[in-house]
Amino acid sequence: MIIVFLVRLIIELLIIGLFLYSKLAPYKDRLAGQFKGIFEFFSNLFEPILRFLKKYLKPYQVGQGLLVDMSQVLLLVLLLILLKLV
Repeated sequence: MIIVFLVRLIIELLIIGLFLYSKLAPYKDRLAGQFKGIFEFFSNLFEPILRFLKKYLKPYQVGQGLLVDMSQVLLLVLLLILLKLV
């Protein structure tokens, strides 16, 4: 029971981390202190996965000059599926 709780908690933290990573990536040079450390942790975790997925998934155009990074969407969907399975 405690294992399931911990796995769910880790997946939930990964989802939150992915959200923060996607929002803060354009501003990573302006982050300071502990926030920079937290961002670097999630960046080191997500960057290799997203780089791999971007080889196969191209950004989806949702408007003139507006693109959605489908690799982040797919990773989010996979994390949500994992959360549902646990």
